Amino acid sequence: MSAITIVPMRTDHLDTVVAIELQSSPEPWSRGIFEEELRDTANRSFQVAVVDGTVVGFCSLLMQLAEGHIANIAVEPAMRGRRVGARLLLQAARVAIARGATAMTLEVRVSNVGARRLYQWFGFAPAGVRPRYYRSNNEDALIMWAHDVDTAAFAQRLAAISLKLDRGFNREPDREAAS
Repeated sequence: MSAITIVPMRTDHLDTVVAIELQSSPEPWSRGIFEEELRDTANRSFQVAVVDGTVVGFCSLLMQLAEGHIANIAVEPAMRGRRVGARLLLQAARVAIARGATAMTLEVRVSNVGARRLYQWFGFAPAGVRPRYYRSNNEDALIMWAHDVDTAAFAQRLAAISLKLDRGFNREPDREAAS
């Protein structure tokens, strides 16, 4: 596989991003939501994963005070299991920390074991449940937190993940999927 590059999302990426979102979520964000959120550069950061000039995944980070919230992350179905999601999450963590985050959070479907394993690799731990959070099927969301992301210990975790990704580490915690 060609190299995966993570770059800031631009409006010209939106057609592909929306297509990935439609394939990944039973409750997809609309193009309008992406456009509105992309304009809020003070509180949001969007990254895309690109392979051979084609967007294959995206991640949305929302900053609220000293917390980074992964609002949306998805990978083109054909590209799952190739560490695209891990690279997106790594960049989101770096951006959150650079913007002053001391903690990060996200919600994930309780049934999405692959995504949960990916998040646990990054130090996210279950902290609660939002009952019937996903309206499409009334599935619960598992709330996960990574605390102390501004510490040397977390920096070492990210460095170890980055090194494994750079070395072509291919053993998956499980296949990545949309949260």
